[in-house]
Amino acid sequence: MNKTLLARDQEVVWHPFTPLKNAPQPLVVKSGKGIYLTLEDGREIIDAISSWWVNIHGHANEYIAQAIAKQALQLEHVIFGGFTHEPAIKLAENVLSVLPPGQNKVFYSDNGSTAVEVGLKMAMQYWYNRGITKKKVIAIRGAYHGDTFGAMSVGERGGFTAAFSPYLFEVNFIDFPTSANQDEVYQQFEAIVESEEVGAFIFEPLLQGSGGMRVYDHVFLDKLIKKAKEKNVVCIADEVMTGFGRTGKWFASDYLENKPDIFCLSKGLTGGTMALGATSCSSEIVRAFESEDVMKTFFHGHSFTANPIACACANASFELLSKKSCWENIQRIQDSQLRFKEQMTGHPNIRDIRVCGTVCAIELDFKGQTSYFNKSRNHIYNYFLEKNILLRPLGNVIYVMPPYIIEERELEEIHNAIGEFLDTI
Repeated sequence: MNKTLLARDQEVVWHPFTPLKNAPQPLVVKSGKGIYLTLEDGREIIDAISSWWVNIHGHANEYIAQAIAKQALQLEHVIFGGFTHEPAIKLAENVLSVLPPGQNKVFYSDNGSTAVEVGLKMAMQYWYNRGITKKKVIAIRGAYHGDTFGAMSVGERGGFTAAFSPYLFEVNFIDFPTSANQDEVYQQFEAIVESEEVGAFIFEPLLQGSGGMRVYDHVFLDKLIKKAKEKNVVCIADEVMTGFGRTGKWFASDYLENKPDIFCLSKGLTGGTMALGATSCSSEIVRAFESEDVMKTFFHGHSFTANPIACACANASFELLSKKSCWENIQRIQDSQLRFKEQMTGHPNIRDIRVCGTVCAIELDFKGQTSYFNKSRNHIYNYFLEKNILLRPLGNVIYVMPPYIIEERELEEIHNAIGEFLDTI
């Protein structure tokens, strides 16, 4: 007797962020096109969260697929130590062309977490290569930077990291800045950064993702970066989620006057089609590694570093994102999200509603603290799935982060469903 795909999955697959007991069964996806996912039973679901924030041009984009097919027939992979290839060179040129001036080189990895890991190691070895002791790192509470050990170390300490806390390196955390506590947070930051031993400051610019889609003031972040630079601290922008148009500009750091030294990129880098990470750094960082001393080499790498197919995919995504029509769509989505915010502001079941570029987050006034582990999550998730809309809430925070190709009527359908849900609780 042939087993179903679901039965086979349950026997051999371990899904991320999913309990191994009493978890709902996963939905089997047959195909995807545009903003829709087609399930095994024929149901079509709107992917309103861009499949964990990665898919910016829609599923099964033909232009990207053609670029992948063409590259696969030319060169599928090659060791990147001692070799190079045109897709990787072109992608680095493309990325540097839209990053702030002063970014000098691109180092490739596999995903967002490893892009952050590379950024942290670059900053740490920058000081090591210069013979300077600067071991302290500053991060913001509530952050999520990934699940590798360095990335976990600079992220929020809690349920996600509890099993590993004895193994994480020490980090100096400042509170998440709000309009009410900015003076206090700046004093926290100033007290830490006055130490001569602070080597790096890492942050998610403007928008904390897994922390609850929390938005903070770019002017205040600018103030923190300015102070860090005055104290010769390397500033690392985790733009894994905020990059490539999500906040209304190429990068969230484009809202800042004081620019980071290191950028960590992934997710939208390939349009959400293939796994790829990239970390860029300034000329100043590069100079510390330009030495005849082999021990000043950056000893980091991945088997699939700069995979040619993934790079070709990212170049195709870059070309689509560079089109005027794509930025018009981004602006349209942002305008629609802002109208929805205005419409829903003051609703009795909303604790807060916030918009940052194409992202809209609704913090529900449910019992309990706002948290990823708020028990309302499963109820919210299932409610929208029954309406054929994929919204994966962060506890009691519903967020809408659609692909840029979503049409206005489809976005209105999502907004209307959220409004109906709020009226039922």
